Amino acid sequence: MNNIYLKILERKSAAGALVLATVTQSSGSTPRKPGSSALFDIEGLIEGTVGGGISEGRVTQFAVKSCLTKESGYLHFMLNKDIADSEEAICGGEADVLVDAEPLKWIPVFERIAESAGKRESGILLTIIRREKEKLVNIDRYWLTGNDTSSVPVYVREIIKPLADEVFSSGINDDFRHVALTREGEMLCFLEKIVPSYHLIIAGAGHIGKALSELGNLLDFEVTVIDDREEFANRENLPAADHIITGNIGEAIKVIDKLPHTYFVIVTRGHSNDAEALRECIGSDAGYIGMIGSKGKIEKMHNDFIKKNWASEEQWGKIYAPIGLEINSQTVEEIAVSIAAQLVMVRNKNG
Repeated sequence: MNNIYLKILERKSAAGALVLATVTQSSGSTPRKPGSSALFDIEGLIEGTVGGGISEGRVTQFAVKSCLTKESGYLHFMLNKDIADSEEAICGGEADVLVDAEPLKWIPVFERIAESAGKRESGILLTIIRREKEKLVNIDRYWLTGNDTSSVPVYVREIIKPLADEVFSSGINDDFRHVALTREGEMLCFLEKIVPSYHLIIAGAGHIGKALSELGNLLDFEVTVIDDREEFANRENLPAADHIITGNIGEAIKVIDKLPHTYFVIVTRGHSNDAEALRECIGSDAGYIGMIGSKGKIEKMHNDFIKKNWASEEQWGKIYAPIGLEINSQTVEEIAVSIAAQLVMVRNKNG
């Protein structure tokens, strides 16, 4: 799970204040959607984004000031009015941004998010704000998993429970809800659904596997690369991989959980290794299985799998082979881009 809250945990022991900004509501052609977050320190932006341009510049100014004052704020932008003299105003729209001046206060909550990530468990980050004078607010945060809302204050539990159930069952991975808890709007809550990162398993640490591991990292996949060659399956060759497994590829794939958020890319160095890797994941609940190879190689393997009863025609039909979108790729990097584009396409379709 690659999100801003885990970034805060990574920086919790660093010297200096941190400030977290989150887009909570937007309409029209705004640069970022609700749930987009950024982390700031006294020097300015250090992680993420809340939209870029002048609007982010104004959030940055408030965030830097908040590093000193420890005052959290709730900012509203009308991009066709507040920024009338800039190119950004052309897009129009409105956006609200919550600026949390003390995110380190919520380390226990973020640690629970990290714990859920380790279990590949989804949850909801519930944030409740109370408006004070002008743009200033007080903030409370809670982490909800399953049907457990026991940590939520009693006075809002009856309101939160059905909302949380709706978010959990929505089927939208990046669901973010904005709800007024009082008629006048002086108390608001935000429910942010956080799901485990899609797990990209790359079987093969050769040139394509290495290039794809770097793209997968950039695209917010949790990346695992498997190879039986120590000279390839190592941190020096695969600096962008989250996990590196050295050993028999088929045996390694056999023990990996095959869930809808698990994507397998098979790019080993030979036909037999590809077949061994594919046998361990074909027909599973994995959200994506793709294999590299010429049309001739793919057809031969197809015939072998059907003849030996290793797969049904229906199961084979779900394999992306040959792998990648057709972009007339020629180089290793272009092949990796074509595969990455297909991964994103499937992820966005399923998400």
